[in-house]
Amino acid sequence: MVNITHDDRSKTQGYEWSIKSWRNWAERNDCDVFVLDSPVYDLSEVKPQWHKLLVFDLLDNESIEYDQILYVDSDTIVHPDCPNLFNMSESKFCGVAAIGSMDWICRSIENYSVHLFDNFTFPYWKYINSGVMVMNKNHKKLFKDILDFYFANQEKILWMQNNLGVGTDQPIINFFLNKENVDYKLLPYKFNMQDMMRLEVLGDDMLHTKYGWIYHFNAGVKPSPGAWLEHTYRFLYDNIV
Repeated sequence: MVNITHDDRSKTQGYEWSIKSWRNWAERNDCDVFVLDSPVYDLSEVKPQWHKLLVFDLLDNESIEYDQILYVDSDTIVHPDCPNLFNMSESKFCGVAAIGSMDWICRSIENYSVHLFDNFTFPYWKYINSGVMVMNKNHKKLFKDILDFYFANQEKILWMQNNLGVGTDQPIINFFLNKENVDYKLLPYKFNMQDMMRLEVLGDDMLHTKYGWIYHFNAGVKPSPGAWLEHTYRFLYDNIV
């Protein structure tokens, strides 16, 4: 997980509830949790979300042994009974298709295709949300290549993000997955439930906790991601002995 506090808003986002839920899940599934809470690069040049591309280097530098890695965004809560994703991976890269604002997804694909990937494109339904990803050592070079690409094209990427209303790391990860013909597996929506408010599964009835396993409080949930992170954590975990 990347949990870098970089402005006043991020200090109140409730990410501690996410970390608590994943530590509980990790203990149940014989896994370790690694949280990056300090930036490696200057945040004015490399935003926190890009730091996920350092996951292999960070684990290697800490001499942490691993077979597979599950990367999760810090605005997610995992159900305590969520199945072990490592047992589903088939030793492939895994992600969940992005669901929500199709205008934003298609706009990201179209603009990155034109401006950075020589008009290469791929179907929108193969576009994953980068908030939940399973990977292994076979993907170490992939992440290095993506990070190298970012630094080689940093000025243009930042311009696009500031002027064209497109994604940050997520589109580029998707372009590399498809352009490099990475053998990746799409997991069901219940393993990364995005844009829940728009899809009408987020409400006082806590329907989201009955429908799926990993709850991603993105896309401007109201009153705030932090409020829902805490509310969901307490609903799921406060009665666990």
